[in-house]
Amino acid sequence: MSYHHRVRRRRIQPPEIRDRPPADVPLHRVHLFERKGEESVLRVGLEENWFNDIYHQALTIEWPAFIAWSLGLYLLTNVVFALLYMLEPSGVTKARPGDFGDFFFFSVQTMATVGYGVMSPVSRYSNLVMTAETFFGMMFTAVATGLVFARFSRPNARVLFSDVAVISRQDDKMTLSVRLANRRRSQILAADVEATLVHLVPTSEGKLVRRYDSLKLVRQHSPVFALTFIAEHVLDETSPLYGATRASLVAEEAEIIITVTGLDNITSQTVHASAAYGPENIVWNQRFADIIGYTDDGYRVIDYRRFHTTEPGEQPPPDVIPEVPVAAAAPAERGAHAPHHQPKPAA
Repeated sequence: MSYHHRVRRRRIQPPEIRDRPPADVPLHRVHLFERKGEESVLRVGLEENWFNDIYHQALTIEWPAFIAWSLGLYLLTNVVFALLYMLEPSGVTKARPGDFGDFFFFSVQTMATVGYGVMSPVSRYSNLVMTAETFFGMMFTAVATGLVFARFSRPNARVLFSDVAVISRQDDKMTLSVRLANRRRSQILAADVEATLVHLVPTSEGKLVRRYDSLKLVRQHSPVFALTFIAEHVLDETSPLYGATRASLVAEEAEIIITVTGLDNITSQTVHASAAYGPENIVWNQRFADIIGYTDDGYRVIDYRRFHTTEPGEQPPPDVIPEVPVAAAAPAERGAHAPHHQPKPAA
């Protein structure tokens, strides 16, 4: 049974909930942006009814599932109306009594308002069923058309994020960098980029709370985002990441969230994109490889084949920001930001 299915079953049959994490089982990391098909936090006590939020579900399910559900509902509806027509076999001309196929295809023609003129309702009962099916068919077509249009017209920024974030020394300062690129040939106008550090910090009562600290970027606004953009945050004394190591980020379940918002110049709609980087996605003492080049005839080239490539950067002095292996690091090496014990997480 997959992890996704185990989560679903535990929503129906809630697991035993303890105050502290088990000592013999590794904890699942909490991701604000949950991986496809997985959930890092079990939700217990919420009534989740698929049909109470059917519009949102219809917009967010995958295309194969959307088409399968639509086709299934369409066929089921025609089966129901075909059975209703069969209750009076003589109510539809040229439909062979007892032949389910004739009544089913007559239902399809009625719902789609095709009307080939071969079969038609002749009795009051069959005309009443035809009236109800025509009304339902118009509603079904309108809803299906609206859903398909809404799915196609959802604004999508199509922003490419680097696979990793890098921390390296630039201009004698340790800097966190994330590379972004616009996948489309269109432009994103008035693009704003934000970076946030999400991590667990202890309170004076000995509980862990999840805190959101803004990371000030060197440049967080671009009037035109057409090609590439590098979001940079300097790890100085004012930075929430000052003095951080990979081990301290792991101990705090830290995650760096990058968000981009702007106006698409083609659709004039606000578009947005986001990415998250955990400690396993942050590379230390590396920098992004250069992707700008030139052809022999003088054209500037952006080589996206090297977009995610990193290379060794300038090594920092030991007292600037030490790189401590995870296995050798203590959980409290960030001082005030890391707990000296394992407090109980706050709700």
